[in-house]
Amino acid sequence: MTTLLTLSGVSRSFGGIAAVSDFSLELESGIVTALIGPNGAGKTTIFNLITGNLRLHSGQILLQGREITGFKPHRVARLGIARSFQDLRLFSHMTVFDNVRAATENDSWFWQQGGADADRQRLARVELAIERTGLADLVRVRAVDLAYAERKFLSMARVIATGAKIWLLDEPASGLDPRSRAQFVGLLRRATAEGVTVCLIEHNLDIVTEVADRIAFLDQGRKLAEGQPAEIMQDKALAAIYFGDRK
Repeated sequence: MTTLLTLSGVSRSFGGIAAVSDFSLELESGIVTALIGPNGAGKTTIFNLITGNLRLHSGQILLQGREITGFKPHRVARLGIARSFQDLRLFSHMTVFDNVRAATENDSWFWQQGGADADRQRLARVELAIERTGLADLVRVRAVDLAYAERKFLSMARVIATGAKIWLLDEPASGLDPRSRAQFVGLLRRATAEGVTVCLIEHNLDIVTEVADRIAFLDQGRKLAEGQPAEIMQDKALAAIYFGDRK
């Protein structure tokens, strides 16, 4: 496996409180890495640091050996890193098709090269994303009129349509019913089989153990442990921290 993204000694504080402290992680190609830990552990902050939505106070971020520390969000996205959000951030009054197409707009400005061939490639990515997320019969439905699970998959379709090889997914399966959850697991497995690298934040530990190849456990901004799911899940000290039973 190849390391695509490296975080080395990453730190970020807010008003003197360390949200992330000396955090290091390697994301390898074609696997799922899960970030778990109690609320306030710093998981979403790490995503915001990777994508440039927050500035690092120390450390560095490398994408295939190239430093991207301090890059603006649009530059990070164009390098092939896509993310989803807990609050989904859909265009509520746009259709499913237009929501997904909008995720490719950074490649479709008229002054960029590519012409008709590039337009066809973007459309093909949009159609593939819609098909893989089971939304093909809903392309003309507005996001606001979708069921909850359908909106979650629309968020995933937007990630897929970017063509990104690194996905950062923040609570992607929260609130899904068993059937939708199985669909989501299948979607991730297909993506990683095709070489996509996934890092996800997920509180549903059943999903974590089902899809994750590696787990990094965080608490109060620090990584306490990293390893295979069985190893992390069987650690009683980590379980006590996660469920608020620490002494």
